[in-house]
Amino acid sequence: MNSTTRSMIAALIAVGGIAAATSASAQQPRRGDSTYQQELSVCGRNQQDRAACIREAGAARQEAARGGLTSAPDYRRNALARCTLQPPADRADCEARVLGGSGNASGNVDGSVMGGGVIRESVTTVVMPAPAVMPAPAPEPSRMPPPAVAPMAPMAPAPMEPMPMPAPMTPVR
Repeated sequence: MNSTTRSMIAALIAVGGIAAATSASAQQPRRGDSTYQQELSVCGRNQQDRAACIREAGAARQEAARGGLTSAPDYRRNALARCTLQPPADRADCEARVLGGSGNASGNVDGSVMGGGVIRESVTTVVMPAPAVMPAPAPEPSRMPPPAVAPMAPMAPAPMEPMPMPAPMTPVR
């Protein structure tokens, strides 16, 4: 066997090895495949363009394979940290809104991100003290209230008399 034949056989073996490795890796589930399949199943049933949805699912799959995706951020802890920036008098109300109501506050969340936004409503019940009841001052005996005056009925307009007709003019000669 000459050297050209040997190098061709070595090249064929190398190409065959690469092809076998590629097909074996294609058959093994890649990291993030189940998430990718779930994301693909949503495409077309949401308000996003189907092509963009598939493109984003593929990008997330690649990033997960590289180990770039981490767990979701803790939004609750982040929101509570922002409440610490509020004045002390408002801090409890801020935390009640974040936590969905506590104590004398009740919370309600409506809407979705896909629908355009999430609206958080917080209702705080505050009991106000009853005002002190003061007795009405007694009227002074020397001052009498003014007499009540009945309103006048509107007057009907007087009938109009017909205007006299002017005398016919006589021609001047």
